Amino acid sequence: MSTANTTPTHHLDVLIIGAGLSGIGAACQLAKHNPEKSVAILERRQNIGGTWDLFRYPGIRSDSDMFTFGYCFRPWRQARTLADGAEIRQYIHDTAKAYHVDRKIHFGCKVLSADWNSQTQQWSVQTQSETDGELRSYHCRFLVSCTGYYNYDQGHLPDFPGAGDFSGTFFHAQQWPESLDYSDKRVIVIGSGATAVTLVPTMAAKARHVTMLQRSPSYIFSRPAEDSMSKQLLHFLPASWVFRLTRWRNITLQRWLFRSSKRHPERVKRFLLEKVRQQLPSDDYLPHFTPRYNPWDERICAVPDGALFKELRNGQASVVTDTIECFVDKGIQLESGRTLEADIIVAATGLQLQMLGGASISLDGESVKLNEKMAYKGVLIEDLPNFAMMMGYTNLSWTLKVEVAVRYLSRLFKYMDKTGVSVAIPVDPHGCKLDSGIMDSLSSGYVKRSSALTPRQGSQGPWKVVMDYKRDRRSLLRGNINDGNLNFIQPANRTLQKSA
Repeated sequence: MSTANTTPTHHLDVLIIGAGLSGIGAACQLAKHNPEKSVAILERRQNIGGTWDLFRYPGIRSDSDMFTFGYCFRPWRQARTLADGAEIRQYIHDTAKAYHVDRKIHFGCKVLSADWNSQTQQWSVQTQSETDGELRSYHCRFLVSCTGYYNYDQGHLPDFPGAGDFSGTFFHAQQWPESLDYSDKRVIVIGSGATAVTLVPTMAAKARHVTMLQRSPSYIFSRPAEDSMSKQLLHFLPASWVFRLTRWRNITLQRWLFRSSKRHPERVKRFLLEKVRQQLPSDDYLPHFTPRYNPWDERICAVPDGALFKELRNGQASVVTDTIECFVDKGIQLESGRTLEADIIVAATGLQLQMLGGASISLDGESVKLNEKMAYKGVLIEDLPNFAMMMGYTNLSWTLKVEVAVRYLSRLFKYMDKTGVSVAIPVDPHGCKLDSGIMDSLSSGYVKRSSALTPRQGSQGPWKVVMDYKRDRRSLLRGNINDGNLNFIQPANRTLQKSA
């Protein structure tokens, strides 16, 4: 590794970490609403797309509809609702090009650390080139993390007993081998989440047989691959009208399903299970699709056109609910005594959470632990000057929250420029911190495993993460910037101006 730093020549108003869906969206919105700000994007990989460039397993697609998952400022124009990875990747790339932010991306930059200097009132961000190991420094007034919440290097892989004894091919879905040929192979996919229900029907088209091996079932909901209503409306109405109508219809339906799940869990459970039962080969399969938890305690898996159920009906796929005892030479030995034989085993066992892409963060050289700080309005971080972290919804499309969060940043920048302040620091005047992470509304395995890594939330006001689009729009787009929870610092004399 090179130890020589280049001269820090990159001085920016805003530095964004990550050129995925969130980072590109943030840069585009700032280009539109704050064109006077100099902006750059640091991207560790060599391509735009983030998650959608990293994951390359067969069938990779969105599990949210593209009318809400896509950008509000550049509508998704196709009738296809659950787009595949390549389509989403191209959509992000085309959006970056349309707003000229593709010219602002510095590829191959792994962020190592970020340190706030109180004297210069700037962030100093240290990066390392992924190609030659060269170290570079970037300086910015405002730092925005758009890295998501999971480890790009590796997924969550349990320590399966005897994994080394398996004579076939075994890997985690996040590290999909590009040259893998699974034609006429016996495949086991371990898992029951979004990745598993995507992989199984896709691989079943070529494999000899695919078995989804799950420890416990998840809720699965079949939805049309195309939005037929929107397709029809396009014959009579302008595309912009159709987009807005469809977007708000989908947001309303998603919010209704989530709120109903919390208020009337048994009713929603019966509804979801009846929809599944109608598509199964027989009622004997129903226990494999009846979770032990209530709807929306974990995300509901979307399946386009009931693809998984079609493969179950034609016998190309099957589901086994059991616990793994150990791997053996020819497959997996289950605790029930049954052995599943396989040529290929794919672990779709979830994500491994990681904040800021693994970078460290500090104030004047003193380390800061994000899991000891609260999130302010789900955007800024307690006690961190001029710092934002984009985190999307867990109960709606990710992008909906990111977009209103960036609009809030745009408002904050304008307020700071108008009032002549250079630094904004969220503070907690009421001491309302809870020992609860910002994603603790979900009981998914990856959240439970890593809750201690995420920023905390509070018991009230802007410190409580509500996962409610309507309330966030009101708070972030119309709420007072100077609300009593931000401290502002003047650029010249550094006089602390506490908001009233």
